[in-house]
Amino acid sequence: MTPIHPSTLDETGAEQHRAALVYVTEAFAEAILAGIESDSFAHAALAAALRELVAAHGEESVADFAERLPARLRSGEFSTRARH
Repeated sequence: MTPIHPSTLDETGAEQHRAALVYVTEAFAEAILAGIESDSFAHAALAAALRELVAAHGEESVADFAERLPARLRSGEFSTRARH
């Protein structure tokens, strides 16, 4: 299985990543309009994403990817508001 390195996407991969993020963002908005709480949807989306990644890359590659998430979170990579 191939390792997961989203930060090293080529231009085509980066464009697909941006397009996919638009779809996910729209799905979040639709779920909220349907009365689903955003944190419930987020947990379900993470579970679905991890299942897909495991199917594509295997458990060990996804575990390695997940081990790098705390540093990425703390650095603000996933934050939507400005950090102080």
